[in-house]
Amino acid sequence: MAFVKKSTQPASGQTLSTSASTPAELIAQLSDADPLTRRWAARDLLLHPEAASSLVSQLQSEPDLSVREVILTSLTRMGGAVAVAGLVQCLRSEDAHLRNEAIEAMKALPVEVAPIMGALLVDEDPDVRIMAVNILESLRHPQVEAWLLAVIDNDLVVNVCGTAVDLLGEVGSAASQESLRRLKQRFLDEPYIQFATDLALKRIGKA
Repeated sequence: MAFVKKSTQPASGQTLSTSASTPAELIAQLSDADPLTRRWAARDLLLHPEAASSLVSQLQSEPDLSVREVILTSLTRMGGAVAVAGLVQCLRSEDAHLRNEAIEAMKALPVEVAPIMGALLVDEDPDVRIMAVNILESLRHPQVEAWLLAVIDNDLVVNVCGTAVDLLGEVGSAASQESLRRLKQRFLDEPYIQFATDLALKRIGKA
């Protein structure tokens, strides 16, 4: 789901006080009962990168999807270590919608995400590793193929490897062929791995 709304203008007949101009005042508005007020505060905090941690905290508890979208937009445009760390925390959320939003946001931060990708791909949670592979799909980083090869050479979870193979079929080169063949031998009893590796090898062979 897209996390950047085309418009964050208030509904017809509604106005928003412009008296809050300091970061502290805007942060306080993130807890306002009115979603419109929270949404505008999240938008205006974009001008205050030092407030990233407050946006991250609000994101993890924010019930309104439109407010979350604006928070994610602000965090993505801010970038930085605090924003990225907050998005990583969202990958561990029980809220599937929030996890998907975080994935999309991290795809838009290739420079900030690249340094932590190695750690995400060996995270103790296989679901986080799968999400990390999904982020690689749009990361457009020169290490993408190498990261994927490390996954299929070392990960013990079939679903993680299967996700990596699917992406290798799209971005892999001839350098991937040996690792794909090894993976196929390692999971001889897994029909999907057999199918996916054959398909990836076929696509790479035609490239």
